[in-house]
Amino acid sequence: MTIPLLFNAFVMNTTSHIHHGQWRRPDAGQTEFNDVDTWIELAKLLEAAKFDGMFFADVTGLYGDADAPYDVYVNEGLQIPSNDPTVLLAALAVNTTHLGLALTSNVMQSHPFQFARQISTLDHITRGRVAWNVVTGMQDNGARNFGLEKLVDHDARYEWAEEYVDVVYKLWEGSWDDDAVLKDRDGAYSDVSRVHKIHHKSARYSVEGPHLPSPSPQRTPVLYQAGSSVAGRRFAARNAEATFIVAPSPEIARQQIDETRALAVEYGRKPEDIKFFQGLSFIIGDTEEEAQAKADEYMKYVSVDGYSAHSAIVDPDGRVYPPETPLKDVQTNSARGFVEWVSRYITDREPVVADLAILRARNSAIIGTPESIADQLEVWQAAGIDGVNVINWVIPGSFAEFADSVLPVLRERGLAKTEYGEGATLREKLFGQPRLNERHPAAQYRGAFREADALV
Repeated sequence: MTIPLLFNAFVMNTTSHIHHGQWRRPDAGQTEFNDVDTWIELAKLLEAAKFDGMFFADVTGLYGDADAPYDVYVNEGLQIPSNDPTVLLAALAVNTTHLGLALTSNVMQSHPFQFARQISTLDHITRGRVAWNVVTGMQDNGARNFGLEKLVDHDARYEWAEEYVDVVYKLWEGSWDDDAVLKDRDGAYSDVSRVHKIHHKSARYSVEGPHLPSPSPQRTPVLYQAGSSVAGRRFAARNAEATFIVAPSPEIARQQIDETRALAVEYGRKPEDIKFFQGLSFIIGDTEEEAQAKADEYMKYVSVDGYSAHSAIVDPDGRVYPPETPLKDVQTNSARGFVEWVSRYITDREPVVADLAILRARNSAIIGTPESIADQLEVWQAAGIDGVNVINWVIPGSFAEFADSVLPVLRERGLAKTEYGEGATLREKLFGQPRLNERHPAAQYRGAFREADALV
């Protein structure tokens, strides 16, 4: 039996997120990202199309060398200016009913007590439709914005993340018993014997508790993660319920998925406890020729500087290389893999930096008719993905076109849902239950502090 794929809109509260330069198109509404109506209208469009979620990326600093010029980022609108998605989600929550709402927040940017409170509040407002993309930060400039000289070492960031999630799990899952809220007008609002301090103490955090919000519909939000390193995949295998991948092919996606699911089993979980979303963008035509012509038009707007800056294709002084620079002359460690990647596609001449931008723009794109796109999504599903993070070229047009042209074909094949189903919360829609299952590490804190209080 064919299982419907899951679909998220992968967006960011900024002008230029993934496909750089497209904001210059006359039909690009992402330039109006400051206008809340831009996002409310998009959320309503996605919900009408039965998308599962609206997934907001985020950063807390500039890419690249923190001491280098940052004119390219400002000129290209490359994730600057950008706004906080956590605040925006509250507005989207009251204008939607079923759509999942996912935010990105790294472990540097908010103390776990405050963050746990914000998420519980959002989970109440949305009636259980919030997800959290757990990230560790990736910009030195972002680290400096929170008082650090630079990012801590990669693996150490994941150790930090493990403690961070441990604190919020204690607050979300263990601080309040399920039956703590009484609302007894002749007595107590809540039963103090069922509300517990967590007394978390370490070199990094000291959090006494109790958690201030009462239990929200999901308690813990649906947990996303996108790490591709060994440490990142281990973190995902232990903590994630959904993982965002950007594999260059279905074969590589299958390898990444199989490895992460095997790691999850090592942590006492089941392979199906984690769902995998592949990031893809789409260029759609009534014929293959029309789709290719539309792709050529998109390529005219590609910002070579934008893709280069986002990919850290910069010289030792942190400046973006000119477009005509041969890739063999690029002197950054991150370029080595890119040279090999581009060389597989360009064999009749020396590839240059501009080629990288065009290939990066095309690499994540499926170009074709709705029927041929459906054929390719079947291949991706056979490789093990559970869903797609749909990446836009323009807002709202990319999502409207996908909804109007591709989803009907997918529904005919059983590859897309026709209705949202019974569950009220996002986790129910994804996994059939509102709470984390007992195999998740957060489950260990259910009742743990009640038992601790009894020993005092």
